[in-house]
Formats: sequence, structure tokens, C-alpha cells
Amino acid sequence: MKAVTEQDIRTSFINCSKGEAKRLPLPRDLDELPWDDLDFLGWRDLSAPGRSYIVTERAGELIGVTLRFPSQQRGFLHRSMCSLCLTTHPGNGVSLMTARKTGTAGREGNSVGLYICTDLACSLYVRGKKVPASGGRFKESLTLEEQVERTRTNLDAFLGKLYG
Repeated sequence: MKAVTEQDIRTSFINCSKGEAKRLPLPRDLDELPWDDLDFLGWRDLSAPGRSYIVTERAGELIGVTLRFPSQQRGFLHRSMCSLCLTTHPGNGVSLMTARKTGTAGREGNSVGLYICTDLACSLYVRGKKVPASGGRFKESLTLEEQVERTRTNLDAFLGKLYG
């Protein structure tokens, strides 16, 4: 992913109002992020537990999405797999994140959900730059490039479901 500015991020959101996008907190370390290793920019809202954001490029356009997830705690023995990067995590390492749909469907309260790494570090897990609490990922026969492409494809499919 190419580096983006605060203004780029704020104008990219498709499932919230311009006012909401203007007020949402952004990552403080935008200049220090490993942009070459990111398929999307994802962060949690530390001031609003249960709220996260994803910004990515889709069809040549920057797309931002607000997400909500439950704050309930699961036992450490419970394991789940992320639907984007296929990394497994114990406990609360994976959360069902829901995004309000765009347009009329979104105004009527319709949303789409997906199980995603709670810390939104999928890109780093796939590339081995970050290790999940479970100690590692499953060994795969796919190349790194194929795993990255699969993660991007999975995210693109999720974003495609958000449109009306």
C-alpha cells in the first residue's frame, strides 16, 4: 500500500458521514508505518472500545470503512481463524467485525460481518513481520505472494458486499 495522508484517510470513508469521518481518531504514527508491508491500514479506536477502521486501495480508489466488534472476552483456550489472512489466534485475537452497508441499505441498519484479526495486523502476520500469540501460522504450500494476494482478494470480497 502506498503511504496516505490524514486528509486522504478522512475523505475515503464510505459507510459513515463526513462529520463522523472528520472526528474519528487516526493513527498517530502515519509517517512511521511500514507501508510497503501493508495491504490495508487498520487501527482500533482506543477512545471507543469495539470500534475499528480499515483503509485500503480498491479499484484504484482509496476506501475507508468503519467497523464495530463486541468487547466480550473469550477464554484463552478458545481459538479462531481470521477470514482475511487465515491466521489463528487464541482468546480475543479474532473478532467478528461488522460494517454498515452504504446507501439506503446502510441507513436501514443493514451490515456485513467478517472474522478479522482484532489488532488488524493481517498484512504483518502473512509476511511473518508479526507473530500471533499462538506462536505462529499454519505452514502453507502457497508462496508469500499468493498468500498476500489471497488476503487482498478476501478483503476486496468483503468490501464488495458493503455496497447497497
